[in-house]
Amino acid sequence: MSDQRAMDRAMTLAEIAPDPSVTVGLLAGQEGAFPDSRLSRPPVTYLENTEAPAYALTNAKKGIGLGTKRNTTSPAENKGTVALVSGRRTLCLVGGPDEDEVVEIPHESVAEVAYNRGWLAHRFVLKTPRRQYHVWASRGTEESVLSGAAEFVRERLDETPEEIETDDGANRLTYRGQPVSPENHPGVTAGQGGSADPDARADSGSDSDGSDAGGGPETGSESSGGPSRTLTYRGREVSPENHPGISVDDSGPAGVDREAAATDGGDERNQSTDQHRDAE
Repeated sequence: MSDQRAMDRAMTLAEIAPDPSVTVGLLAGQEGAFPDSRLSRPPVTYLENTEAPAYALTNAKKGIGLGTKRNTTSPAENKGTVALVSGRRTLCLVGGPDEDEVVEIPHESVAEVAYNRGWLAHRFVLKTPRRQYHVWASRGTEESVLSGAAEFVRERLDETPEEIETDDGANRLTYRGQPVSPENHPGVTAGQGGSADPDARADSGSDSDGSDAGGGPETGSESSGGPSRTLTYRGREVSPENHPGISVDDSGPAGVDREAAATDGGDERNQSTDQHRDAE
């Protein structure tokens, strides 16, 4: 596609986009902050002929978190990241020196969508039955863009999402922070909401631009109904029935009846005082 044709199409798509995050300069690869373009080729050239983006997310330092936010790719020097949310997919483009990294998440494969706002960066999170994608957005991104994109994708979810059949390293099953293939670990499942998802736990702190600190609560994700007591060993849940000496009821980990113990001790002291008085 010639530069003029790319510019013409970028102008058309930006004009019909429902959100102002989709701009002519972004689609045409002509942004003032990136004199040599954010990508190796204009983002509009990655779109199909009948495809039109509704929302756009960008980041200058981070790429896409595959499987877990710890496993985040990075754009090349003087490059950046663009994520375009269209009517059929979320198209993630990470700028490279010669070729860009392309990650595609079709809406029909998404089981859950959420977003997280942090102090230095925000995340747009897409989960399939076995995979997870963290799309990093710059801290200047308005919450209305994140919430609008999330709702836009949510309205297009399938009741029975189909898994993405590609080896892109975004498996939700991880070992020491790195995604691994569930096919190589038949005894461990990484289904939706499974315990093998390290990012399913509530975040604490805030997402940062250079660390793995968590952010605020993810809007759109499932929330717990109250505090729960889970017995774990080395990070994995174990059954209390297999450990008869340990209790996880409301009285505490050891199941000690402190109130009864205090009462018994008081009765013994009272009884000892009464016996002393009788002796006198």
